[in-house]
Amino acid sequence: MKRITLGLLGVVAAVLLAGTVGAADLRVGLKLEPSSIDPHYHNLGPNNSAARHIFDRLVHTNEKQQLGPGLAVSWKPLSDTVWEFKLRQGVKFHDGSPFTADDVLFTFERAPNVEASPSSFALYTKGKTLKKIDDFTIHITTERPYPLMPNDVSTLNIISKKHGEGAKTADYNSGKAAIGTGPYKFVEWVPGDRLVLEKNPDYWGEKAAFDHVVIKPINSDPTRVAALLAGDVDMIDQVPTADIGHLKTNPEVVLSQGVSNRVIYLHLDHDRDDSPFVTGTGGKNPLKDVRVRKAISKAINRPAIVEKVMEGIAIPAGQLLPEGFFGVSPNLKVEAYDPEGAKKLLAEAGWGGGFGLTLHGPNDRYINDDKIAQAIGQMLTRVGIEAKIETMPRSVYFSRASRGGPNKTPEFSFILVGWGAGTGEASSPLKSLLHTYDKARGFGASNRGRYSNPEVDKIIEDALATVDDAKREKLLQKATEIAINDLGIIPLHYQVNTWATRPGLAYTPRTDEATLLMNVVKK
Repeated sequence: MKRITLGLLGVVAAVLLAGTVGAADLRVGLKLEPSSIDPHYHNLGPNNSAARHIFDRLVHTNEKQQLGPGLAVSWKPLSDTVWEFKLRQGVKFHDGSPFTADDVLFTFERAPNVEASPSSFALYTKGKTLKKIDDFTIHITTERPYPLMPNDVSTLNIISKKHGEGAKTADYNSGKAAIGTGPYKFVEWVPGDRLVLEKNPDYWGEKAAFDHVVIKPINSDPTRVAALLAGDVDMIDQVPTADIGHLKTNPEVVLSQGVSNRVIYLHLDHDRDDSPFVTGTGGKNPLKDVRVRKAISKAINRPAIVEKVMEGIAIPAGQLLPEGFFGVSPNLKVEAYDPEGAKKLLAEAGWGGGFGLTLHGPNDRYINDDKIAQAIGQMLTRVGIEAKIETMPRSVYFSRASRGGPNKTPEFSFILVGWGAGTGEASSPLKSLLHTYDKARGFGASNRGRYSNPEVDKIIEDALATVDDAKREKLLQKATEIAINDLGIIPLHYQVNTWATRPGLAYTPRTDEATLLMNVVKK
């Protein structure tokens, strides 16, 4: 474990942790910590949230993922295939060096090529050619019209070319290369213990409200709540569903709650004829049969999971995004719980005698993830699929799920996972989860089931090249309908997220689930 302390800032961290906290300081307890400070290592919620404090993006998103100026003050299409971005002048990196177009070009070159990335940012960078017009103007060219360019660039943290050239992920983790333009400066990261930040007084935008911030990972739900109630931290995320009821009546706690864009879903092995964690089939893979996938979906009682496992703090899902987001289909409904129908489909598919299947999942990434997996295992067993459950820490899970098999292929046969639409619309999960895996083009970056449907691929790509919003939405809806009816993935529910603060502080819930301390306000 590496640790970096920068001069007197280490003393600041010690004072904060000891409990002597001034009005200008903030202590936060988060369920999950980033797996890296490298903003391009892993396209994962905790990593992305942490990076947004230190680094900055060309296009910002508000709490509803609506777009606004960031390091780019304006953008516009110059033609069907060329976008122009005008960059903000006078911005400085934390070391005082100027931000220019060179940093943007360097970022787009590095982001999709980070070594050992479990889920890369290639889906947002591939197929885009950047050209520097001058220090504060860039053009981004694509082969086909691409109306979602501002959405894509809103997901990418811009790094310093000066500090990033030759830098590895370890250099960001140590702080050596963690020099951004964001509202907070990196002080130290001690994995498993704390991330310490200090206010950037020279930030180009609205200054942070707190001089110093200590972010502590507190994975245990009871411990995280207890830390808030004891005053050891001022704010926590992912308030446990079981505690929300009694915390609502506590005058020493302020709750903030909102529906997120994250769908919790199951991915299945669509590719291998002999899937490694399917047993009792004589070397065949029943998951390749749509009737078996449909049976699995019918066997899952989503309302029961929401009510009993999630304590009512979730919404049953029938597609990739909840109602209200761009590209949601009005024709898809939540799969009804039908265990007898599931058994009938299994029999029709030739698996009336059942088979064995292991469900792999994380036990520290999503709200009640281990409990959800256990519940699904019981439901599948009731219809004749002998389900085993194996959950593990996300630090192990994602790398194995993505590239733990032979030749760095996905290791597992059947997984529980979640996806939050970084762009706030349906193309994000479609091109990452359901488009055929194509590393060179950046498609299918998180398609760990290797689902492949040429018709879906074509519609997704046509949608991405359709400028007319109404036509693009219809294409996204059509691609979603085909892929979901084909059970490319099996959606379970949408998360509802809850934050809690001490009195005097308030936080506006975000659909992207991010905990951004720039958005914590003093009442």
